Amino acid sequence: MTDATDTEPTDLAIERRGKAGFIKLDRPQALNALTHGMVRGIRATLDAWRDDPTIAHVVFTAAGEKAFSAGGDIRHIYDLGRAGDPTQIEFFRDEYRLNAVIRAYPKPITALIDGIVMGGGVGIAVNGRYRVGSEKTAFAMPEVGIGFFPDVGGTYILPRCPGRLGTWLALTGGRLRQADARFAGILTHCVPRARLAELAADLAEVADPLPLLTAFDADPGPAPVAALMPEIDRIFARPTVGEILAALDASPGDWAAATARDIRSKSPTSLEIALRQMQMGATRDFEDCMRLEFRIVSRILKGDDFYEGVRSVIIDKDNAPRWRPADPEEIDIVDIEAHFVAPAGGDLTFG
Repeated sequence: MTDATDTEPTDLAIERRGKAGFIKLDRPQALNALTHGMVRGIRATLDAWRDDPTIAHVVFTAAGEKAFSAGGDIRHIYDLGRAGDPTQIEFFRDEYRLNAVIRAYPKPITALIDGIVMGGGVGIAVNGRYRVGSEKTAFAMPEVGIGFFPDVGGTYILPRCPGRLGTWLALTGGRLRQADARFAGILTHCVPRARLAELAADLAEVADPLPLLTAFDADPGPAPVAALMPEIDRIFARPTVGEILAALDASPGDWAAATARDIRSKSPTSLEIALRQMQMGATRDFEDCMRLEFRIVSRILKGDDFYEGVRSVIIDKDNAPRWRPADPEEIDIVDIEAHFVAPAGGDLTFG
């Protein structure tokens, strides 16, 4: 039944079923892109269930067959920025706090990830304890392609992938299907789409989801990305974007050439920021990574490339962004460093 203790927010379906609390992202017409109301609603629900003895664990699901969540509502964030609306930064403040709540939640959180999971959807799904993917799962953090950066915990999650895989993901926006996502540690379990409804029903009947998830877990087969790891590790261990590109240019084969072309299509500013995130996030705890991300977003929303990227990819769909600067050689290191300085309003706080 619907949780009677909370006012159900628009675009969320919140239910108590047996021993579990279920939160469904219910905005399929927009690929379950997260709105500020959804972020606040999820946070309020998790806060209410934290000490509720009738809720043993939490399950995230999503409506529709295409996406768990394709990210945040980027077009709305763009519009707020263009209008000079101060609530723009509040979306990210609340979203990053929610990511931290999910990461540290005292009860098991399971996400049933069927379809696309990107951006803000990663923050909901991948920060929980158990991440179940189907054969339709497609994970990506493609933010550098719209002049943004891999946030919602990407600073913590990506450096903890095997080898330099996370750096490759951050700089290319590369997509991982089920087997690759399992190899990367993004998924903890693999279940065929045809069995997800059965799994969800059974999760309602147990207090501890792990034995059930283990029973449903299926071998996803070999991970294609594993064969690329020697090259990924060799090239993406380089300390600068320029050196990574030079190593790709010097490497034979179609993969290196295509990867170099892909990276060169991204925002040079975003690439520099993302590489620094990977280097800094490897040794920081989760909350520290979220503070770092709040510093970056507070600065990047005042720049040009995010708005140009959204215009190019989402609004005009010409896929011809005019980055400023467009030439990586023109990057101002002082400007990059400014993205990692505490904003005028102070660092992100939790609680």
